[in-house]
Amino acid sequence: MWLAQREGLAAACKVITPDLRGFGGSLLGDDEPSLDAMADDVARLLDGEGIDRAVIGGQSMGGYVTMALCRRHPDRLLGLILADTKATADPEPARANRERIAAAVLDRGPSILLEEVLPALVGPTTKQRRAMVFGRIRGLVQSAPPAAVAWAQRAMAARPDSFDTLRALKVPVLVIVGEEDELSPLSDAEAMTEAVPDGRLTVIEKAGHLSAVEQPEAFNRAVTGFLQERIVSS
Repeated sequence: MWLAQREGLAAACKVITPDLRGFGGSLLGDDEPSLDAMADDVARLLDGEGIDRAVIGGQSMGGYVTMALCRRHPDRLLGLILADTKATADPEPARANRERIAAAVLDRGPSILLEEVLPALVGPTTKQRRAMVFGRIRGLVQSAPPAAVAWAQRAMAARPDSFDTLRALKVPVLVIVGEEDELSPLSDAEAMTEAVPDGRLTVIEKAGHLSAVEQPEAFNRAVTGFLQERIVSS
C-alpha cells in the first residue's frame, strides 16, 4: 500500500511502513481488539529500530492508530500526519455496522468487503480513470485476512473520541484529505486541523479515501513540504 511513499519519500527521510497486526507479515496474536495494542506495536517497532522520536503518520485506520499512539506514547513524536481519518468516535449505528461486517467477513470471507467497503474507499475519478490503481486496491481488499479484518473492525468500533488528545499535542501536524473522500470528508479534516495547536491542512484533488494510493505524487509533495518546513527547519 505504501510503495509509492517508500520510494518517493526516501530522499527526504527514512521511511518505515509497518504491517499492522494481522496484516502482511505481522501476526494477529491473542489480544482483544484494540487500537491501543496496535499503537504499542508501533512503539515497540521504534524501540527495535533504535528510534527515540519520529514523525508518525497513518491513513484511514492508520490515523486512528496514530492518535492512539499520541495518547499512549506522546514522547515518541516529532510530528504527525493524519490522512483521510477522523478524530470522532463511532456513533452507535456505525459501531453496529462494524460488528455486522466483522461477523460477515468471518462467515463469508472477503466478498462483503468487495460489495460494501471497496466502493467507498476510492473516489469517482479513480473508479473512472485509474483502472490499474482501482485493481490494485481491489486486490489488497480481497487478500485481507478475514480474522484480521474482523479484529480491526472491532478495534475501530471501540475507539474513543480523540479531540482532547489532538488539543494537547506539542508537535506540528499535517492533515491530509482526499477531495472526493466520502468516509472521512473535508469537514472531519478541518475539525482536526482546528483542534491541534500547530496544524496545516492539504486537500488532495481527485482522490478519495486512499489519497496516498490514488494520488501518490501529490500526497508525497504534501508530506515532503511539511517535513522540510515544519520538522527539519524547526
